[in-house]
Amino acid sequence: MARVVIEHLTKTFKAPKGKEPMVNAVQDLSLAVESGELLVLVGPSGSGKTTTLRLLAGLEEPSQGSIFIDGIDVTKVSARERDVAMVFQHHALHPHMTVFENVAFPLTIRKTPKAEIDRRVREMGELLELGDCLGRAPAEISGGQRQRVALGRALVRRPKLLLLDEPLSNLDAPLRAQMRRLIARLNGNLGCTMVYVTHDQTEAMMLGKRLAVMNGGMLQQIDEPQQIYRTPGNVFVAGFVGWPPMNLLSGRLVRRGTDLFFEQQSSNNSAGLVLKLNASGPGEMQTSENRQVMLGIRPEDVRNGQAVQNGAIEGVVSAIEPAGAVTFLYLEAGHSAIVAAVSADESVRLKEKRTFRIDTNRIHLFDAGTGERLKSDQPPQKSAAV
Repeated sequence: MARVVIEHLTKTFKAPKGKEPMVNAVQDLSLAVESGELLVLVGPSGSGKTTTLRLLAGLEEPSQGSIFIDGIDVTKVSARERDVAMVFQHHALHPHMTVFENVAFPLTIRKTPKAEIDRRVREMGELLELGDCLGRAPAEISGGQRQRVALGRALVRRPKLLLLDEPLSNLDAPLRAQMRRLIARLNGNLGCTMVYVTHDQTEAMMLGKRLAVMNGGMLQQIDEPQQIYRTPGNVFVAGFVGWPPMNLLSGRLVRRGTDLFFEQQSSNNSAGLVLKLNASGPGEMQTSENRQVMLGIRPEDVRNGQAVQNGAIEGVVSAIEPAGAVTFLYLEAGHSAIVAAVSADESVRLKEKRTFRIDTNRIHLFDAGTGERLKSDQPPQKSAAV
C-alpha cells in the first residue's frame, strides 16, 4: 500500500509543425490518493486522465510539478524503480506463454526463487478464479479470463501502486460488471492502492471510492461519487456525471418583491420557463438579482404534475427510451429539450402532450459566466426514487 501525492503537475507536449507550439495535456494538477484507496480518474477523451496515469507510472516526465509515493519524491525516478504496476486497455499477454508463465513473468525477470513463484502464482490464480486455466495458452481462454491474467500479472509482484487504464473497455456488458466487482473485491482484500482511468462515468460511479473528474487537462472536482452527483461543482461536472445528463437551462435571477424567480431565456430572448425559487434556497442565490445563470435539474426530479403556475413544463414527447425500471422521456418544451425519468409502468405515446413540474428543492444553479455552482446555505438534497 502507498499514499500518493501529486503537486501542481503539468505536462506539455510539443505540437506538430504548423500547429500551435504547445499542447497542455495536464495543467496544474494537485491531488492525494490515500493508502489502500481506489481512486477513479474520469473524463472525456482528451481530458488528461491517461497522461496523468503515465506520469504516475514514470512513462512520461512532467514539465512541472512533483509526484510523491509514501513521502518520497519520485518525479525523476525511472518507471522500473517506482514499484508501480500498470494494466492497459489491451492486455498484451505473451501468446507463446501459458497463463501460469504470463502471470509469473514479472517474478521471473526479477529472478524470484521458483518455489516462491509457484506459490504466489497459484495464490493469484485462486484469487482471480483462474486455477483451471494456468496450463492453457491465452488464445484458449475467454476475453474476461485474459483480462484477469493481465490483472494477475500486475498484482503478483505486490506493487505499492496499481494503475489501470480503461482495462474493461473491450469487454461486453456482463463481463464488465463481473470485472468491476472483482477489482473492487481485490482492492478490499489486498489493500492495494489503485488509480483507475475511465471515460465511462457510470462505471466510475459504480467503482470508485472517490472520483476525480477531469476536463481539458484540469481537475474539475474530487469527492465521493454520490456527493459529486448530488452537488456538482460546476456546469461541466453537472452535465458529465449522471445519465441521462442533467437538464441545463439558460436564464437569469429576477426579484419581484420578496420573491426570487428563475426566468428562462432563449437565443432570441423570448420568455420561457418561469420558476419561483424557495426562500430557503442557496445563500448566494438569495443575494443575486439580474444575474445570468444556468439552472440544472436531474431527469428523475422532473415529476408528473398538473399545469400549475410555478415550475410547470408542458411539452411534446419526441422520443422514448425504456431502461428497465424507468423510462426516459425526451420532451420538446418551448425553447428547450427536457429529459424526464418516469416509472416503466407508465403508459406514454410519441407526440403526446405531457405536463411535468420541477421540484424546486432539487434544483442546481450555476453562474453563467464562470460555470461555478452558486454557494448554498443548506445541505444537498438526496435524489428521490422514481
